[in-house]
Amino acid sequence: MSEVPKATLPIRQTRSRANPGGMDVAKVLGTATVPYRSRKPEWFKVPAPGGEKYRELRRTMEDENLHTVCQEAACPNIGDCWERGTATFMILGDTCTRRCGFCHVMTGTPTWNDPLEPARVARSIARMGLRHAVITSVDRDDLPDYGSRIWAATINQVRRQSPETKIETLTPDFRGEEMPLATVLEAGPDVFNHNVEVVPRLYPLARRGSTFVRSCRVLKNAKAMAGDSLSTKSGLMVGLGESFAEVVETMKALRAVDVQILTIGQYLRPTKDHLPVVRYWHPDEFDELARIGMEELGFDHVAAGPLVRSSYHADEHIDQDKPGVGPLAEAAA
Repeated sequence: MSEVPKATLPIRQTRSRANPGGMDVAKVLGTATVPYRSRKPEWFKVPAPGGEKYRELRRTMEDENLHTVCQEAACPNIGDCWERGTATFMILGDTCTRRCGFCHVMTGTPTWNDPLEPARVARSIARMGLRHAVITSVDRDDLPDYGSRIWAATINQVRRQSPETKIETLTPDFRGEEMPLATVLEAGPDVFNHNVEVVPRLYPLARRGSTFVRSCRVLKNAKAMAGDSLSTKSGLMVGLGESFAEVVETMKALRAVDVQILTIGQYLRPTKDHLPVVRYWHPDEFDELARIGMEELGFDHVAAGPLVRSSYHADEHIDQDKPGVGPLAEAAA
């Protein structure tokens, strides 16, 4: 008897992150890009991770068999965040069904299927005593619900095991479908974050399988479904050849769909097989983007800087009911 093939949804993948779809990257980014092994500007220097709190949190992640985007995406802030006792939990495995040109997360056909993962994530959050937990996931275009039920279960488990914790969700676009989005929002996160990542012109190069219009629609629908009980958030990277004016226009487009919180950071090339950096933006340019976002466009909060990532110090982006932990919170007390 011949084997019956399994029904699967089509998964968009590209052959190379550095040359997505086989396209000529130089036609989009130009040839004047930063060599992979070149020295970065001085403002990127950060202490190497390895403190006591970092080691404790690493043991917790290993013991609970959990994934963090801090590790999978090779985030430069991992030492700082983990020393503060904060981390971004990544659910639904460590393998993504998409292949963005900037992303360090592994891509391929996912095999992760763990119905107990939501309970383990919530248990870790409760043990850490987090006042603000950020949860993200890989894209799971292979699942009929795109992973939305695991998303909802994770939020519900955190509510049960750590009821005072604010929950921020950093979700995929669920291919623009409203039912998976509604499933996540029904669980009641405090912050809904979906990153547009790059300016619209760069989507065919950096985010194949996604569209800027779709991402904006996801953000708009989230606010329309949840109303004032939910804060909406998005994030941008710079350094792939976009102009200052393009970034400002993208910020305006996000405000037009009622995004309240925005993060802007510098793209750093993870490996030589990823898209090259065109230039490093100066800290003063980030300061000006933050000023425009707050004073001219009316965002509630804008975090902009070379090392800013969407979940970096995320607990400071909204009002909190509990005091924070770590040296920064102690200094502010």
